[in-house]
Amino acid sequence: MTELWRLTATELAALIRARKASAREATQAALARLDAVNPRINAVIAHDPDAALAAAEAVDAALARGEDPGPLAGVPVTVKVNVDQAGWATTNGLRLQKDNIARQDSPVVANLKRAGAVILGRTNTPAFSLRWFTRNGLHGATRNPRNPAITPGGSSGGAAAAVAAGIGALAHGTDIGGSIRYPAYACGIHGLRPTLGRIPAWNASGPDRLIDYGDPFAQRLL
Repeated sequence: MTELWRLTATELAALIRARKASAREATQAALARLDAVNPRINAVIAHDPDAALAAAEAVDAALARGEDPGPLAGVPVTVKVNVDQAGWATTNGLRLQKDNIARQDSPVVANLKRAGAVILGRTNTPAFSLRWFTRNGLHGATRNPRNPAITPGGSSGGAAAAVAAGIGALAHGTDIGGSIRYPAYACGIHGLRPTLGRIPAWNASGPDRLIDYGDPFAQRLL
């Protein structure tokens, strides 16, 4: 049987729903992969294995009761460190925000949990999520798992590197001017950028990041 961390999200969710594999097994495989490769690439900058396993066990318990845990039942995912996840710092790669602990989940994190996903950890980004590489003074540099001599892209370079290395079947990223699409290209994976406004990007821990469409810089990004 193919190792669980190598499977796509669709394949993994189907196995878990059919109870041919457990969410806990899938999470253990992803955590083991994280331990094996993340020290070399620094894609995930914070994680809590016990919390991830507890979330996986909740999915398995729901399935055992005959309940539907959601379309991403037991699929390990990562989230970018520029979105709120309750109990974690929303640093956005900034030393200034290292103690900016979120009190509640952002809509995207809440929706991932509602869909049954298991959040493995938080992925790196450049400061302000505003560079074509992924490096900052707080979390350090993320390396491309296919070739450490080249960039993993940015700003969702941690997210792309994690998926390419097998740390989670899916990764959350953000993109205004290419911050999902370029890292996906750099790391050899698929990146999907939804239409602007389609996915909520609000964080309770900080002010809204508004775009002034009349600003020349914003026009260059869009």
